[in-house]
Amino acid sequence: MGDEENDHRRWLIDLFRQKFGEHIPLIRRQDVSGFVHHDPIWFVRPLGIEKVRRQAEAIELETRNFYRAAIASVSDAELRKLLGDLIVAEDRHLGIAQHLSEVELTTTAKSVEEEASRRAFVLQYVQPGLTGLIDGSVSTLAPIFAAAFATHNTWQTFLVGIAASLGAGISMAFAEALADDGNISGRGSPWVRGGVTGLMTALGGLGHTLPYLIPNFWTATSVAIVVVFIELWIIALVRARFMDTRFFRAALEVVVGGLLVFAVGILIGSA
Repeated sequence: MGDEENDHRRWLIDLFRQKFGEHIPLIRRQDVSGFVHHDPIWFVRPLGIEKVRRQAEAIELETRNFYRAAIASVSDAELRKLLGDLIVAEDRHLGIAQHLSEVELTTTAKSVEEEASRRAFVLQYVQPGLTGLIDGSVSTLAPIFAAAFATHNTWQTFLVGIAASLGAGISMAFAEALADDGNISGRGSPWVRGGVTGLMTALGGLGHTLPYLIPNFWTATSVAIVVVFIELWIIALVRARFMDTRFFRAALEVVVGGLLVFAVGILIGSA
């Protein structure tokens, strides 16, 4: 099929030269009146193999319909022949796409595709987000609760928490983005991963910082402690769901680690 398409391309170029001369201008899809415009497939979210397959079939069908509409307004015999050949080619492409979906795409092949898609999603979004959430939720515990028990001032504690959360978010975003360009590991765009990591890091710290907007110290601290437990259990659930870690082990690692950091912050702040 590749040789046939090359023959069509060469024949089209020869035909253009014959009718319009040697200069061939750059003509893009958006320059052709009536041609259907599609956003690049990587703009489609959530992006999956099945969605890519359906869009590819839709584009082939729309292209064939465009050629059929064009042939009705052309009187030149050679151009009509060209458009007819293009319609036949698009019909063949549609047939191949449908054959692949119905015959070649077995249950095993679909399972492999789905597993590959899931792995890519975990590597590109879940893992960076989980890393950020763990860092933001755990690493900010010590400075926030140290400031809280050292000052017993909710506003000062809130300022420390904001600084720690945003600073950690910015630091983690750049660290993740610069650590791996994704070309070899398949982990996707470094800036997307960095953005996800930075955002989740900041959110992890802000979760137990915002309660200190409450003026009463003990009320704010009680709410913050409840938020900390919720954050740690969410981390454990995500690890168990996406990282193939048993829930008990994930909970033990995250909750125990978080409580140790939490205790360090209280001890230092109370000293």
